[in-house]
Amino acid sequence: MQRCGLLTVQKEPVPLKSIEVQLEVKDHVATVVSTLIYENKEDKPIEAVFVFPLPGDAAVCHFSAKIGQTEIVADVKEKQEAREEYDDALSSGQQAFLLEESEQSPDIFSLKVGSLPPGESASIRLEYVIELSVQADDGLRFCLPAVLNPRYQPQGSEGASVQVTSVPASQVPYTLSFSARVSSPRPISKVESSCSLDPLQYLNTEQTQATVKLAAGHKFDRDVELLIYYKDAHQPTAVVEAGQASAKPGTLMGDPVVMLSLYPEFPQAVMSSLASCGEFVFLLDRSGSMDFSTDNSERQETCIGSARDTLLLLLKSLPMGCYFNIYSFGSTYEHIFPKSVEYSQKTMEEAVKKVEQMTANLGGTEILMPLNHIYSQPCIPSQPRQLFVFTDGEVGNTHQVINLVKKNSASHRCFSFGIGEGASSALINGLAKEGGGHAQFITGTERMQPKVMQSLRFALQPVVSDISVTWDLPKGVSVTVLSPPISTIFQGQRSLVYAQLTGQSSEAAEGCVTVKYNLAGHPSQNQLTFNLKPAEDTGLTVHRLGARTLIRSLEMEEREVRGQQDGRLKEEVVKLSVQSGVSSSFTAFIAVNRDDGKTIQGPMVQRNVPAPAMASFYAVKKCNRRSQRSAVCHSSPQPEELSNAGVPLLRLWCKESSSLRSQRSAVCRSSPQDKAMQDFSSTRISNISERNEPQLPLKHPLLQLVSLQQASGSWLLHPALAAALGKTSKEVEKSKPASVNKEVWATILALIWLHGFKMDAKEEWELLAMKAVSWLRAQKVPCVTECVEAGSALLGCSVQKDALGL
Repeated sequence: MQRCGLLTVQKEPVPLKSIEVQLEVKDHVATVVSTLIYENKEDKPIEAVFVFPLPGDAAVCHFSAKIGQTEIVADVKEKQEAREEYDDALSSGQQAFLLEESEQSPDIFSLKVGSLPPGESASIRLEYVIELSVQADDGLRFCLPAVLNPRYQPQGSEGASVQVTSVPASQVPYTLSFSARVSSPRPISKVESSCSLDPLQYLNTEQTQATVKLAAGHKFDRDVELLIYYKDAHQPTAVVEAGQASAKPGTLMGDPVVMLSLYPEFPQAVMSSLASCGEFVFLLDRSGSMDFSTDNSERQETCIGSARDTLLLLLKSLPMGCYFNIYSFGSTYEHIFPKSVEYSQKTMEEAVKKVEQMTANLGGTEILMPLNHIYSQPCIPSQPRQLFVFTDGEVGNTHQVINLVKKNSASHRCFSFGIGEGASSALINGLAKEGGGHAQFITGTERMQPKVMQSLRFALQPVVSDISVTWDLPKGVSVTVLSPPISTIFQGQRSLVYAQLTGQSSEAAEGCVTVKYNLAGHPSQNQLTFNLKPAEDTGLTVHRLGARTLIRSLEMEEREVRGQQDGRLKEEVVKLSVQSGVSSSFTAFIAVNRDDGKTIQGPMVQRNVPAPAMASFYAVKKCNRRSQRSAVCHSSPQPEELSNAGVPLLRLWCKESSSLRSQRSAVCRSSPQDKAMQDFSSTRISNISERNEPQLPLKHPLLQLVSLQQASGSWLLHPALAAALGKTSKEVEKSKPASVNKEVWATILALIWLHGFKMDAKEEWELLAMKAVSWLRAQKVPCVTECVEAGSALLGCSVQKDALGL
């Protein structure tokens, strides 16, 4: 029989036809409404099963189904009860709909559309609210996960793995439309995206309201990311939301809830002096999936290649006097040193050499083992531990990993980086949240280095300790804080606090919250005064976000004591989830169509709706099977079909190893020094080949210059430096002022070149330049002005001494 319509790779019909997403952003809070249209074109009833990603910190608060003119709004019930009600409805010939969160990771949901009769359509509406994260450049980030890469489930992990039916992004058999409406008290300056957008349309002359749409033809090859920029810097705010009229006073939903957005400002005197101590531990994912580009394109720069370059920048930017180590992991893990070592020229050179040889050849994604080993190492006195985790986030044991980080949160700060499309937001955000650090996502064609260096600046900020929050409220009003205690504060980064306000006060009454903390040994505080009168037209957004925050805290607490108590915490989560209408890992949304009285006849067949996954998943799956026998995936004379959960997916050949591919992975911008650079690199690569080491890619000119810096911050006057500057050794030597030694001259030239030609990448080299300036000051150079003028003339640019910080 010839089948019509949308088909899976097994030629089975796909009942999901389209997804429409409407985003409404009010300042820094977003409401997302997704409408999924299902249609049964078969001659028998079907059950459609769709496993898909959502942001890990979303508060899912509405689920309904519309069949014809009948709309059924789902209720939140205890998960097992909801499943049984769903099964009972199907067995009795009724239509039913079930939405539940994965027990393994809060960023994966399963939607079941049951007993959809032949020829009938159903419209499913799903709604959630979420806070937008603040980026280093003050942009607000929203991400609609469109890519769901199957997660690696290590042996011995708790719970069953999530069964994901997926296809390559290019073969997704349904469409996506996306529109956004943004409003704010402040003007909107721009909206950017990694996807193609139609032009931003302003709705008023003040430019405080605007709409934007995803351009037609989205290919599902990337998550839909929006970066929203307002014209004024973020300010501390408080939003008080009235309780639900039908809810009982004294309960979370019946009382007002306040959302505080705090942006602590540190004194400039403290911020100007970055820490010169610390233990920096870098943990790099070397699983096979890291051997592909971050945007699923044919670009030759891979995730692992970008990570290598980033580690080079990090190693050059570390302060003298600190300690460091580098771990890498896949199915096993490795470390460069048995324990963290003091940062010196010798240890830095050894680390750089090892990093340059790293490839994505370690198999799966087992991150628990290296984390356990890191935490088993004793902390070094007076050297605060800072952990940097780089991963594409394809793990199935998210809760176990986050629980481990939380358990050790008192001994370190954790900075996490999600690399590529489909990185688990629950894992990346959870690591940073529980580890008291900061999370970053690198997607599309973004460079990893600026974001990582921003996090290094956070790590070098003075550690904030003894954080406390106190409330000053009118008589008769009490507060119940819903958020966990603030554990970390960074300059310019937002801290959110949700609290329930119980009792009565006059409309003109005000409240005040004070955040006190110890900053570099100095007591500091920030205050925010706010009106207790509820804001208008906020619905129950703040209540739902507050409920979500409390639910996540209780779930975490329940996992820590599971098996040691009587289930009280689980009951508390279920009760709160049902009252607030916000999903949890212990509850599900259930809707049953009991109105029409019809019984659906005939046997029902199940249809799995595929989610888009990166092509890298399929390629690496095959490579990993072979990597146990060989580090190289050779060409195969016969194509093989890979399968996931029994679904044939994609034919492919994997022709070359990552080390061979990396020889061609350079991304070099054209510049005057490229030719000299390549000459030097060719010499270097041939020397390395003689030692039977992997060949290295030609480096970007900036990275080539950086790679030559000494641990102290200085540069040596060497032919390699002259080549990196686009000059010959003779030209560099000839221009040197007679009274200056070679190392000082080389260091000043490097600084001039950075300021003269690479200001667009200042975020990447700023810290290592500060180290160079500190070294120069310690040399007490007598003729700095003469050196800078001579260096500028040599390099053909105009840079002043003051601009260098000298």
